[in-house]
Amino acid sequence: MPTTPVYDMRGQNTGQIDLRPDVWDAPVNEPLIHQAVVSYLSNQRTGTASTKTRPEKRGGGRKPWPQKGLGRARHGSIRSPLWRGGGVTFGPKPRSFRKEINKKAKRAAMRSALSAKQREDAVRVIDEIDLPEPKTKLVVQMLQELDLTEGKVLIVTEEMDKTLYKSSRNIPTVDVMRAQDLNIYEILDHDCLLFVGDATSVVEEVLAGA
Repeated sequence: MPTTPVYDMRGQNTGQIDLRPDVWDAPVNEPLIHQAVVSYLSNQRTGTASTKTRPEKRGGGRKPWPQKGLGRARHGSIRSPLWRGGGVTFGPKPRSFRKEINKKAKRAAMRSALSAKQREDAVRVIDEIDLPEPKTKLVVQMLQELDLTEGKVLIVTEEMDKTLYKSSRNIPTVDVMRAQDLNIYEILDHDCLLFVGDATSVVEEVLAGA
């Protein structure tokens, strides 16, 4: 059974916890991880980009000049795509970029990603983060004590901690997220995952035995 040490805010080892092997020691399925990431990123797109085609442009009902006699190219409307200010040919229209992936595959991909992070020693657990006030300096000191000053860090909490969020939002390499909101992209986008308290149990409840 995989285990991971537990630290306090001063970086002192206070013990260790057991991790469920079916979540933290699962086979790493890279094609499935790729499919889940592509699905996640596609579903973040709003698909609202839109351009006006020739019939949607205002004006252009009158022929600009006679068909013959002037020695100029033939044109029937100033809203032709050939003209500046004319309609757009094959321009984007509102559409859905959604890519479906079933729940079982999505959870299997997350187990693969978490297992990969665990094997890379990129999963840390801290017993609690007790901040008396929103202060960025306190979070920076904590990360220094935990030796997490290099790379991007994702702090995963059991419940949303507004004080922690306000204290860390000015640090460009640190993000805070609830355990129930954890997703495949955030796992892979950060170099280290720092779980607070029972946040690991919340993740295991969702992913274990899926």
